[in-house]
Amino acid sequence: GRLPWVATLRPSELRMARSHGIRPVCAIAATCWMHYGWSWTEGHAQGWHAALRRLEAEAKAAGANAVLDVKMRTVPVFVESSMDFSLVGTAVKIEGLPPSDDPIVATLPALEFVKLLEADVVPTGIAVGAHYEWMTDWRGNATRAWMGNIESTPLSGLWENVRHRAHAQLRAHAAAQGNGVLAHVNFSQMFERERGENAPKQFLARHIVIATTVDGRRGARIPHEIKAVVDLHAGGTPLTGRKRHHQSYDTHDEDGAI
Repeated sequence: GRLPWVATLRPSELRMARSHGIRPVCAIAATCWMHYGWSWTEGHAQGWHAALRRLEAEAKAAGANAVLDVKMRTVPVFVESSMDFSLVGTAVKIEGLPPSDDPIVATLPALEFVKLLEADVVPTGIAVGAHYEWMTDWRGNATRAWMGNIESTPLSGLWENVRHRAHAQLRAHAAAQGNGVLAHVNFSQMFERERGENAPKQFLARHIVIATTVDGRRGARIPHEIKAVVDLHAGGTPLTGRKRHHQSYDTHDEDGAI
């Protein structure tokens, strides 16, 4: 009590949290700068997981039960084959509970966190799935010119496979943390690479999905009016509106709801 505490929560959230026995301890952060020496897929998973482990360790050292309002951030500095993975949130204690050896990490703001607790649903953490894959267009069937509206089936298949494998990773990571996923944020990119006059083109597709995992009372019906989202940017929800989803990956201003 000799030093002021720092929180990322808004005043209204602080009031609601304290009325439900949730007391902020301090603002905490964790960072991992990962170089993709072997794999973009493994690099993203390892980078976020390392940052999550460090955030949990910070929360444990603070004697907290949970970390709320967690944001994912990156530094907008382009360093070849590498990326910064940073997490910022507010460590909190819950009245009547001893300090936790495994604090909850929730991207939810305090208001949504309280609503979920009232509905017997507990946010348990963050799950990540990522995958990338190269495809060589040996027969030149991936790109079509002057043929009207026609599907590029090789690129459709590549895109579908990359997304399915990223979501499979997400489900596997989420299964160890609870019995459900509330909401997720998707990020996708596809690149075309020319390889010389007579060489076939190559295409790179990559996809990452990030979600909030929850554990609810088995068989309990979750009320439809609860709207919990992964809040990965400074304003509003990434599931509605036309704002950028988050600051961890480049996107377009035109990107809308998932």
